[in-house]
Amino acid sequence: DIIGNGSGSHHELRKLDTRLDLLTSATSKCGGVYLYANQRGCDGGRMYFDGGAMIIVNGRVVVQAEQFDVRDVQVVTATVDLEEVRSYRASMPSFGIQSANLAREHPRNFVSCATSLSATKTSTSSFPHPTIAQVHPKIHLPEEECCFGPACWLWDFLRRSGGSGFFLPLSGGADSSAVATIVSSMCHMVATASKADPFGEVANECRRVCRMQETIDVDSVSPWIPTDHRDLANRILHTAFMGTSNSSSVTNSRAARLAESIGSYHLSINIDAIVDAVLCVFQITTGKMPQFQSSGGTLGEDLALQNIQARIRMVTAYMFAQLLPWVRGTNGFLLVLGSANVDEGLRGYMTKYDCSSADLNPIGAISKLDLKRMLVWARIEYDMPILEEIASAPPTAELRPIVATDGEGEGEHTQTDEDDMGMTYEELGHFGRLRKLSRCGPVSMFRKLRVTWSHLSSDQVAKKVKRFFYYYSVNRHKMCTITPAYHAEGYSPDDNRFDLRQFLYNTRWTRQFAMIDNLVRKDEQNVTVASSNIKPLSIGRVKSTGSSSIANGTLLPHPSAAVASSS
Repeated sequence: DIIGNGSGSHHELRKLDTRLDLLTSATSKCGGVYLYANQRGCDGGRMYFDGGAMIIVNGRVVVQAEQFDVRDVQVVTATVDLEEVRSYRASMPSFGIQSANLAREHPRNFVSCATSLSATKTSTSSFPHPTIAQVHPKIHLPEEECCFGPACWLWDFLRRSGGSGFFLPLSGGADSSAVATIVSSMCHMVATASKADPFGEVANECRRVCRMQETIDVDSVSPWIPTDHRDLANRILHTAFMGTSNSSSVTNSRAARLAESIGSYHLSINIDAIVDAVLCVFQITTGKMPQFQSSGGTLGEDLALQNIQARIRMVTAYMFAQLLPWVRGTNGFLLVLGSANVDEGLRGYMTKYDCSSADLNPIGAISKLDLKRMLVWARIEYDMPILEEIASAPPTAELRPIVATDGEGEGEHTQTDEDDMGMTYEELGHFGRLRKLSRCGPVSMFRKLRVTWSHLSSDQVAKKVKRFFYYYSVNRHKMCTITPAYHAEGYSPDDNRFDLRQFLYNTRWTRQFAMIDNLVRKDEQNVTVASSNIKPLSIGRVKSTGSSSIANGTLLPHPSAAVASSS
């Protein structure tokens, strides 16, 4: 009658729907009480176990715990009537006879529960009333899961690592802003739980992380707790805009306004002096100075100049993460947060050992489109209008010089991520799911996409697929050093655990690309043959078929009738 399941199910986006379908369908078909308990917290790795305990009776959810919570344990209870289960099973013809036989073969023994029941009495009756009301299951939107799951994961890492906070390079773009929003959500959860129980486990951990243990007085009725989420964010979240002469004032302003909304300790750092020093060393050593393509340099020079800016940001981030606690008059260390999404990791659109290299990456397995939807949701949920502006801005790395304008004001960046990659983030989502979840190589991916992308010609689809696999294979080595990321999607390219593949490929994909070319030629031949067989149809005398219709004044046969003969 009662089934207990102590589960260890980690979180993935949209996974709770599957759990609920399995639990409710099993008990609705066979009857019974299902006690589902799941682990909660970080396992010390990339996965987060999201709790969500439930009690289900005959297909009805009668109680459900929170899916995301900073508390280690949450207990839910319900009073159930086992006679209801037996009655439910007996009502099914296929179970009726079996239920009757079991009742005779296995007589029921009643155990006195007066002691335990006395604490749960809800009326003057000797027994509590059973929980009969059905609870509408709480299923979070994917946008909420993108925020709440990594937030709980980060809190577990922070308190268990002994760190005193986070350092985040905040560029003003969607990815780093999404990470900042996730940390802000974590601060909301921790501050709320600390206020609800100032002497509880969450409040104690919060005081330890903020280095406020000495404020605890055994006789005090009000130990220190953060006044709100902004107070907590100011103590543990350190953000910095690390700009160069190629950075725009627009992104600098976005970063500063977002930091103000969240309440983080924010800095604006100009790293031009470090970039110039590195280039000076190179020039003294080699006698040459690299130039951007816009100034007459080669592509290799252009990429090298972009990469040195990105890598200096990583070195600067770690220096500030180590010294900022000392600057602020406290002790400890800061965990550096990365902000590379799953699509960029899959495509390899990142600099090795740049700001994607960090201690933790809460968005490393979340797609760009999901992150933008999360920003739009968080703008309303947390009342931060700046997030809407960030979500609607075109993503750009700002590593090349700004194009000058003829008019007044600052020039605009023409370097956008999608133009650099040669594919959109939506297309990358298709490539990623087909590669990992559908186990497609170049040929099978082309076969699927030429049907899915029917608005494109076979030749266009082939070029996109070949371009993706070239860059995927040539950049696969970057996944060997990728920052540990929160596991949220099944198509994560992280080769340390979820995507165990080689990192040295034949980037020409000789056999596969040749097969794709043959398929494209066949498609083109079929189109040519089909178009040559099309002849103009002239309507002659319409034979009487007993069914006809009039269109534009001309007598035409009814669609279900015989076709008229052509002249």
